[in-house]
Amino acid sequence: MINFESMIDFTQRLIRQPSLSCGEGPVTQIVLDEMERLGFDRTWVDKNGSAIGLIEGARSGSTLLFDAHTDTVGIAPGSVWTRDPFGAEIADSFLYGRGAADMKGALAAMVHAAASVDKSKLAGKVVVSASVMEEMYEGGALKTVMDEVKPDFVVIGEASELNLVRGGRGRAEIHLETIGVPSHSSSPHLGVNAIHLMTKVIEAVEKIELGEHPLMGPAILALTDIISEPYPAYSVIPASCKATYDRRLLPGETVEDVLGIITSLPELKGINFNARIAKGKHQAYTGKVLTCNKFFPAWELEEMHPFVQMALDGLRTSGLDPEMTAYRFCTNAAYSIGEANIPTIGFGPGAEGDAHVVDEKIKLSDLEKAAKGYRGIIEAVLGG
Repeated sequence: MINFESMIDFTQRLIRQPSLSCGEGPVTQIVLDEMERLGFDRTWVDKNGSAIGLIEGARSGSTLLFDAHTDTVGIAPGSVWTRDPFGAEIADSFLYGRGAADMKGALAAMVHAAASVDKSKLAGKVVVSASVMEEMYEGGALKTVMDEVKPDFVVIGEASELNLVRGGRGRAEIHLETIGVPSHSSSPHLGVNAIHLMTKVIEAVEKIELGEHPLMGPAILALTDIISEPYPAYSVIPASCKATYDRRLLPGETVEDVLGIITSLPELKGINFNARIAKGKHQAYTGKVLTCNKFFPAWELEEMHPFVQMALDGLRTSGLDPEMTAYRFCTNAAYSIGEANIPTIGFGPGAEGDAHVVDEKIKLSDLEKAAKGYRGIIEAVLGG
């Protein structure tokens, strides 16, 4: 059985240890210690610093991977919390603190659920990964985990309000650049102001009509930053201007689709500009460097897929009554199913709106229900 008091205590210890992206080392050790205390058959840390624990069933079978990331966003400058972000305070049936909902609570529930199953009744392996750097690179660290454990099925523990998620929007970071001609700002007519060019590009891009999906809603194109070069520009008409768009993707959209709809705009004919997918380079706390193109595809698993139906049966057996939903944000599933094509679902406590907010919190009863749900999924998928 799951010891819920111990599980809550574990969640509190995770919250009390700050773990910004690329600084998850101390919380990784807390996870390893808990896995070992609970009797996982094997625990280790991979080259990126993700903690991994394995439970061996009595018979051979499939490998079921549960994933939750340990990194969190920071405390925004100027934000005012009414409770200590790292105090892990319990009040009014909620547990407060940075990472409570996104997603240390889910991680604790996964670890304790996996440890509670009767291994003699399992055919296969249960793996729990406490992955790093998800907040800046969705799926990058999970890829390394999956390369090692080779799962047949994946469960992402991001917040789903205890519903079963069978799809999710992806994410792309688009960099636009306009190229002008520099001149002295006392003679602007001798140059071509790249900022003026960018305002024309933005005006056209903002009019683009994007698609919509019945399960996960509309695609989104949101301007997130703009800067000219040189900066600061002392008496110089800027020769370059760069803007970044956050593009939320729908299933089937490709890099060519995302960029082509911008570069083919007739209003921009004759403007010297380019559009590309941003590149990322991130160093894990272990020193390992991960690079990527910041295009993380959307995904969808059919409602009648065997894994969806097994998970649904397991959740119902656990006393839950989940709806079929989709993530509106991007998760590590962008790799597990979006790129690796491994059947993946999402299930977790809390709501999408609980992440990254002041006074972040998770309902204690939802943590307990999530743990029961995770155990139900394990028994339904690996119970033979």
